[in-house]
Amino acid sequence: MFSLTRRVFGLGLLAATVALGATSSGAAAEGLKQFNIGYQKTGLPVITRQQQILEKALADKGVTVKWVEFTAGPPLVEALNVGAIDVGWTGDAPPIFGQSAGANIVYAAALPANGDGEAIFVKPASPIQSLADLKGKRIGVGKGTSAHNLVVAALEKAGIAFDQITPVYLSPADAAAAFASDQIDAWAVWDPFFAIAETRYQPRVLARSSDVLKVNTYFLANKDFAKAHPDFVSTTIGALGEAAKWADQNRDKVAEALHEVTNVPLDAQTIAANRAKFGIYPITDEIVAGQQATADRFFKLGLIPKAVRISDAVWTAPGN
Repeated sequence: MFSLTRRVFGLGLLAATVALGATSSGAAAEGLKQFNIGYQKTGLPVITRQQQILEKALADKGVTVKWVEFTAGPPLVEALNVGAIDVGWTGDAPPIFGQSAGANIVYAAALPANGDGEAIFVKPASPIQSLADLKGKRIGVGKGTSAHNLVVAALEKAGIAFDQITPVYLSPADAAAAFASDQIDAWAVWDPFFAIAETRYQPRVLARSSDVLKVNTYFLANKDFAKAHPDFVSTTIGALGEAAKWADQNRDKVAEALHEVTNVPLDAQTIAANRAKFGIYPITDEIVAGQQATADRFFKLGLIPKAVRISDAVWTAPGN
């Protein structure tokens, strides 16, 4: 477990590892020519890419940074598992599903939850007025995603058993099409897909993650990569911290930065940026306990094949 304070972790780690020689002789960079980072259409990794923070930190190491975009967390976790990418960012549920399936991943750091930027919603003309009205209805959601956890937790809070609804497991793009054609009754998804839906439909929101969950999102790494190249993991965490600092100080520029990288319409990215929270911090015992509670809930419902112990997959930075 990390012993760094949040201040040191969030602001000083980049400076401490920017040369990739502060904690080692530079052997970690030896033989590594390309550093592969998985990201989604919003959040700190997008800001980090747009600001070229990591590229600048690695400029004198002869390592190319390759950014690989994913529409959701589960395929990103699978890419981490097989080593197609080295590090990446997802919501709370994907690493749980991955760990239960034996994925070769570790938790390296925690980021803020999707919060207000993730919701279950219906079209304005829908007869569904509340979570209670979802009984017997079809909810579009990505299996093993943070939105999947939102659906489970929201139904639980409303006293509705998960088997009283019909989950329709779809990628965000397929769910968007199904929602548009009324093939699903409700949709659970995160920004910027939620924000795009808001600009198109002005939907009725039944629940947001911030209403029912206290969770985090996570910066993950391939376990073997983290062991072989810990300085690259630490440097990326530091870069994310620098991106968080920039985002908080330049709120008026965040949406444009997100739009520039993702090509998601600026109006949707503006909605997403205005409600986003930025930060990165070490994984504490409290965070592990919260993630463990989510994992236990999934196992109890039979959504993952075997129980997991989250603490087994928490990365420890060298020297901590």
